[in-house]
Amino acid sequence: MSQINSLEGQVALVTGSSSGIGAGVALALAQAGAKVVVNYAHSTKGAEKIVSKIVSLGGEAIAVQADVSQEEQVKAMFHKAITTYETVDILVNNAGLQKDFSLVDMSLEAWNKVIGINLTGQFLCAREAVKEFIRRGIVPERSSALGKIICMSSVHETIPWAGHCNYAASKGGVMMLMKSMAQELAPQKIRVNSIAPGAIKTPINKEAWDTPEAEEKLLELIPYKRVGEPDDIGKAAVWLASDASDYVNGLTLFVDGGMTLYPGFAGNG
Repeated sequence: MSQINSLEGQVALVTGSSSGIGAGVALALAQAGAKVVVNYAHSTKGAEKIVSKIVSLGGEAIAVQADVSQEEQVKAMFHKAITTYETVDILVNNAGLQKDFSLVDMSLEAWNKVIGINLTGQFLCAREAVKEFIRRGIVPERSSALGKIICMSSVHETIPWAGHCNYAASKGGVMMLMKSMAQELAPQKIRVNSIAPGAIKTPINKEAWDTPEAEEKLLELIPYKRVGEPDDIGKAAVWLASDASDYVNGLTLFVDGGMTLYPGFAGNG
């Protein structure tokens, strides 16, 4: 790891990091030198497994339970992180879920649950992170920025997705939340960016890649002709959290093998 990509001495809080993309990001940040707060909503066992893996690799980590859509739980999570590691330098707003229905069959509960976790949760966590960044002040020997926030978005912040209106709306909201925060917070040297994964091999979309037939169909949407891995997102997160990307602010970094290139038009539409 080159020095400019080092996160040595920094503290990262990764929401929804007991499995999938969040776990991949937590491991990558730890390998870059960060102490990691592994947040989880339900899977104590999964979070403890990630913490144990980080510790076995020589890193430091704790697991903290919180539902990111609940304000008091978010505040308690940050309090635990700060009392354990003194501060938070990096927030990765990763927690998310799907509840898929056609529009006419979608309940208000299904709509509110997805918006609550995927969008409101990002707002609540970002607000607490920024309060901590300002309280702590800049530490030039650790980072050029006062703090870094990475919002986990999706290719569906730009690609419509029939049958998933709540999810797509939440990710479109994440895009504008991220850009608005980046614009507002840049004068304080707080950088805010997003990562928009495409198809990544995680439990949330297992049926889309778990058999050769399903994977072959999925690859029709991916010009690069491979399904992503959580580590692909982890590497991007390390870069966005490091001084290597210090002049990058308000960006959505698509990590999707070209899915947003609309491959259906490769043969002239």
